[in-house]
Amino acid sequence: MFEQKKQVYIETYGCRMNVADSEVVLALLTNQGYEVTNRITEADIVLVNTCSVRENAERRVYGRLGAFKHLKKKKPEVIIGVLGCMAERLRTKLMGEKANGVGQIVDLIVGPDEYRKVPELVTKAWQGEKGIAVQLSRVETYDDITPLRTDGISAWISVMRGCDKFCTFCVVPFTRGRERSRSLESIVKEVAVLSSRGFKEVTLLGQNVNSYRDGEYDFADLLKAVAEIDRSIRVRFTTSHPQDMSDKLIETIATYPNLCKYIHLPVQSGSDRILELMNRTYDSAHYLLLVEKIRRAIPDVCLSTDIIVGFPTETEEDHERTLELMQEVQYDGAFMFKYSPREHTPAYKMHDGISDEVKTRRINEIIQLQNRISYKKNQQHVGETVQVLVEGESKKSSSEWHGRTDGNKTVIFPRRNFTIGDYINVTIQRANSATLFGMAEENIPKNVDVELPIEVAA
Repeated sequence: MFEQKKQVYIETYGCRMNVADSEVVLALLTNQGYEVTNRITEADIVLVNTCSVRENAERRVYGRLGAFKHLKKKKPEVIIGVLGCMAERLRTKLMGEKANGVGQIVDLIVGPDEYRKVPELVTKAWQGEKGIAVQLSRVETYDDITPLRTDGISAWISVMRGCDKFCTFCVVPFTRGRERSRSLESIVKEVAVLSSRGFKEVTLLGQNVNSYRDGEYDFADLLKAVAEIDRSIRVRFTTSHPQDMSDKLIETIATYPNLCKYIHLPVQSGSDRILELMNRTYDSAHYLLLVEKIRRAIPDVCLSTDIIVGFPTETEEDHERTLELMQEVQYDGAFMFKYSPREHTPAYKMHDGISDEVKTRRINEIIQLQNRISYKKNQQHVGETVQVLVEGESKKSSSEWHGRTDGNKTVIFPRRNFTIGDYINVTIQRANSATLFGMAEENIPKNVDVELPIEVAA
């Protein structure tokens, strides 16, 4: 009689980098004979892949670990592990936690650069040995590991790890280490495999993808190489640092039709004084010139951004500068956050004298402005016919599908006989600040032929 394989369950919090990392961990464990389960009650191993970028993310993970105490009580042999940025940043606190008993239930803690050790640490944990592995690396990229992905149409690919920018508010250089890039060849091979499996979209990930470098190849070269693998695969990327957005990169995006005309370009603040305190290495004038250059080369580009509200010493004038920049740029969307102090960052030592009441008012003003801009931008699509990649059932109705445009706009349309992975044309009939709604035409063939440029020898 065959021995039943051990079951592993993983929850992932935070950014898409963590999603990609969880797929790496699952690949390492399944290669050792473990099976994946989506039911925590069936699991022999429960892993939480964590995020430390904002305080709220850490609170959510602590709350979840607290809930695991009941699981451990019912099933004492279950192994509970904490992975990722929070494991790296709070390792001593996690293992030494007494007040709420979290430390007593955690069996292993593994940072982002030590995932290869997870199978070994799990084995030792079953022998009663708690494990910790949080050493940062200057070379680890996991480029020899094929992430465990279920079949689908979208995949996230880590092309580099770490960050060298050291923005004063950010813990990433301390939790994920310095920048290092995967080889272009390994990424191209991974995308080719995804193409053969029927994937229709890939997103290249890095804390600052613009800094990608593999010998003589830069990020523009990588985008070009990936775009040429399969003309029916859309290619996205995130995140870009404004300081490193080159003319070559902009030209490459403009040239290749299957490179999505969507750029996430975090500004963080419209105030030059605050940008300097943040160590963002650009000012608002540089940023606005960059936006102008992008829109000149890619007229139909959709832009989104990140904005931090209430950074230490931010004044009403600083806040107004951010509102003014938003008005000038006219973003299609934005991710907006109240400043969250992170231990060990330079900003943590700055005087955070802004009350939560003021931060809340300011972020509400930012959100309200962005909603008005997004509404106006989306209204411009009413009457247009846009190409949409069908992604799945609408959250609100089983009779509708949802998908996204090249510019990352969410579109809702009647389900009819379309299939996930189809490219279809949708005529937009109405819109709100977040979503486009329309009627779909008949299917475009699944392997839509996107014409790529012809290279002519100099």
